[in-house]
Amino acid sequence: MVQQNGPAGKPKVSGDEGALLSTVRNLWTYMWPDNRPDLRLRVMLAIAALLVSKVAITLVPFAYKGIVDSLDGAAPDGPLVMGLAVPIVLVIAYGLANVFDAGFQQLRDVLFASVGQHAVRRLANETFEHMHRLSLRFHLARRTGGLSRVIERGTKGIETVVRFTMLNTAPTLVEFIIVGIIFAVMFGISYLGVLVVTVWAYLYFTIKASNWRISIRRDMNMSDTDANSKAIDSLLNFETVKYFANEKMEARRFDEAMAGYERSAIRIWTSLGVLNFGQAAIFYTGLIVISIMSVNGVMSGALTLGDFVLLNTFLMQVYRPLNFIGFVYREIRQGLTDIEEMFKLLDQKPEIEDRPGAKPLAVTGPVIRFNDVHFAYDAERPILKGVSFEIPAGHTVAVVGPSGAGKSTLSRLLYRFYDVGSGAITIDGQDLRDVTQESLRARIGMVPQDTVLFNDSIAYNIRYGRPDANDEEVRRAADMAQIGPFIATLPKGYDSQVGERGLKLSGGEKQRVAIARTILKAPPILILDEATSALDTKTEQDIQSALDVVSANRTTLVIAHRLSTVVNANEIIVLKDGQIAERGTHFDLLGRQGLYAQMWSRQREATEAEERARRVAADAEGLLGPARTSV
Repeated sequence: MVQQNGPAGKPKVSGDEGALLSTVRNLWTYMWPDNRPDLRLRVMLAIAALLVSKVAITLVPFAYKGIVDSLDGAAPDGPLVMGLAVPIVLVIAYGLANVFDAGFQQLRDVLFASVGQHAVRRLANETFEHMHRLSLRFHLARRTGGLSRVIERGTKGIETVVRFTMLNTAPTLVEFIIVGIIFAVMFGISYLGVLVVTVWAYLYFTIKASNWRISIRRDMNMSDTDANSKAIDSLLNFETVKYFANEKMEARRFDEAMAGYERSAIRIWTSLGVLNFGQAAIFYTGLIVISIMSVNGVMSGALTLGDFVLLNTFLMQVYRPLNFIGFVYREIRQGLTDIEEMFKLLDQKPEIEDRPGAKPLAVTGPVIRFNDVHFAYDAERPILKGVSFEIPAGHTVAVVGPSGAGKSTLSRLLYRFYDVGSGAITIDGQDLRDVTQESLRARIGMVPQDTVLFNDSIAYNIRYGRPDANDEEVRRAADMAQIGPFIATLPKGYDSQVGERGLKLSGGEKQRVAIARTILKAPPILILDEATSALDTKTEQDIQSALDVVSANRTTLVIAHRLSTVVNANEIIVLKDGQIAERGTHFDLLGRQGLYAQMWSRQREATEAEERARRVAADAEGLLGPARTSV
């Protein structure tokens, strides 16, 4: 098993086959945290409580033997020497030993609860943080539903592994050793031999059978993840399903995934039956052999009736932890299977990382410069081929061009979701690869084409731009984004919930929330990535005035589909096939009668056609209105 440094330099493990001990060793860091002496004390007290319970339970068979011998008249001091006193005292001792065992086991669980949950919380949080450090490329290739399921099962698996390995396995082995010594000293090596063979056969069968069940568990997990991914994907695209009346198709896809889960689940339960039966058969075979030996000893006078009871009590007492070890092994192995995918996520290296010694971005202008930038998502399909341009401080530069020309790639590179293949992108002379990602992204504001909001209140989504902003600052940003009056009409105002991905709001309303969020962030650099391309002409005009407010006196990169939104840009760059085909102001480019002029002409014709259609529809509405009234 390979150990790597996880978040914040903490050890991280991978779910390699047969790596239980290494996993436990790495998990011990979370069980024995350096900065939590209170949790360390709880660990020691929990172990002490467990050892006391083991001592108490070891005394139980001796009390039981004493009771039987005193009642049978075979006690060393003679039959009923003290009347009923001896058996009564032994009965009380027998009961108290069981009470002590149960009490200290529960005390162990109570003491260890906060330790185990702290470990689960730390690992889950580190996994969550790690997910946000991974590249955009990784997340675009993963299904959100499947990813959340992996993390959910992984955190539960971690709790299982931590609890069972740290507080049950080792003390149970100690109990086996104690019982083995008692068997050898009191009854001879033959009894010990039968016990050892029984335990060994039991553990061997348990491990083999459990390993067989692991592959079935993996299949079940894959089916579960697939079904959950399909369900979430379908529900997130609820409207699309309705548009195409494909409810039955979605149900069929989900049912097919659940059918695979059903088959695996049936195999899991069948294999569990085989495992439990095999364990019982092995143990009770050993019990029968030792019982026959002890019966022979009682009949020959070598053992008392109490010794027979003592042996059988010890065997039944051994069976409980022995059976528990089988359960523990199964749970640990299944837990490791569950966290296997989670560990793989932790083993994923972020594609983009801060260089050693990276410094915060220092903004003075800011001036943005793309210098001979080459980039490809796939080496066989280059996107940008030597793009060079500059955005002076406080200026607006627009990038336009056909779909697939590489426009949106510029914004992703500027945010450093990816690194350039060659060339450089600088802000005030600082290469983006030499500054910290956090400081870079803190100084850039984005209004994207597809605004996705959190399923929370409008106030929360606006305040996301600057979480420490007060209510007055949130309202001011909303007013500047021209959404304040709309929010005032809502029954709950700023506390109104926007729904999953903001679906309770219209496209224009979501864009205004995004603009307000960016206004609140107040970044020196602004990216407008086709911020109005999904809106109708009227809404686009309203939104554009709000965008003009946001971009004023900011260094702004506008990635546009509709050319009417970039007429006032200081410079317009026309991309084609990943290269700059034309550049200049709006009127300069129109005068050249090139690609930009062609795009402008086509869009103007489309806009005029849309306007004519709108007027015709309005006229028809006016004509039909009185007719409906007369009817």
